[in-house]
Amino acid sequence: MAGQGQSASGSSAWNTVFRHVRYENLVAGVSGGVLSNLALHPLDLVKIRFAVSDGLELRPKYKGILHCLTTIWKLDGLRGLYQGVTPNVWGAGLSWGLYFFFYNAIKSYKTEGRAERLEATEYLVSAAEAGAMTLCITNPLWVTKTRLMLQYDAVVNSSHRQYKGMFDTLVKIYKYEGVRGLYKGFVPGLFGTSHGALQFMAYELLKLKYNQHVNRLPEAQLSTVEYISVAALSKIFAVAATYPYQVVRARLQDQHMSYSGVIDVITKTWRKEGIGGFYKGIAPNLIRVTPACCITFVVYENVSHFLLDLREKRK
Repeated sequence: MAGQGQSASGSSAWNTVFRHVRYENLVAGVSGGVLSNLALHPLDLVKIRFAVSDGLELRPKYKGILHCLTTIWKLDGLRGLYQGVTPNVWGAGLSWGLYFFFYNAIKSYKTEGRAERLEATEYLVSAAEAGAMTLCITNPLWVTKTRLMLQYDAVVNSSHRQYKGMFDTLVKIYKYEGVRGLYKGFVPGLFGTSHGALQFMAYELLKLKYNQHVNRLPEAQLSTVEYISVAALSKIFAVAATYPYQVVRARLQDQHMSYSGVIDVITKTWRKEGIGGFYKGIAPNLIRVTPACCITFVVYENVSHFLLDLREKRK
């Protein structure tokens, strides 16, 4: 009897922890992240190239977004424009999937037993918590993506440890730099959770206010055009508020330069390039992330509603 009681207690505890976890959020998030990054990867490559452009001689010089794209195309064709796509797709798919997965679970726990809706700060904290948990899992993929994107034709000797692909990069970073190498840029990445937090807070509040404005239920599903508009506005707001952390993170992860830490990157960037140095690559970033975010959120909302409806029909 005691064994049965302990088993029932353990099962109850397990159900308590996981009752708000929905695999539908994970699948929908992965779908949106993969599709958006496959479609817009070349602009992410341009953003990274501009973000680390600190005057180092070995780096290619670009006059603008189109010049960068055409130069890479002439040198390496389509393959060049998709340097680093494998870890980017893995990273984006996992990041969006885990983010939506953790975020919705955390939000459900906080709203359980409450009649009133969450406050703006509660949306902010929930998204930040989800972002930190996701980054702990995905940071090595972002380091790998950056390293692959910053391989230049001018540098092809073994002393610079050229990488052949995602797994080769992961193995070599671990071999030469250890776990610490796989988690370069983690601190500014943690600050970057404020980006996701601000974006999700704005997204939730805009959806809520819009539904109230058109006299619909707070949780009513929006049309594709409405999702695109809300997602775009929330993304532009978040990027404008937090972009410098992406420059700092990219420079920490760059294999061609060595910094002692976040403060060293900030100090040297400020000294050499001023405030403009912290916003390098913001134009291609906005051009890429705004439609990418719209694709991700539209796919996520539609896939998650489809899967959740299937769950309800099975009951």
